[in-house]
Amino acid sequence: MTIKVVRGNPTPEELAAALAVVRARAAAATSTPPGTPRPRDAWSDPARIASARLPHPGPSAWTRTFWPG
Repeated sequence: MTIKVVRGNPTPEELAAALAVVRARAAAATSTPPGTPRPRDAWSDPARIASARLPHPGPSAWTRTFWPG
């Protein structure tokens, strides 16, 4: 991350204070409280694989359990 001063001439203390605020805000935006589960990605949700209809029993029923159709 690059930060550039485009106007003015800040003192080192002013620049350090501004960068501390920016870094604290960035850290707060990306962190979650401890113990909070992360949301699961949609691609790993088993419900997206299961079809609305169950496969009919039979010799090839196991092949239709993963690929709906």
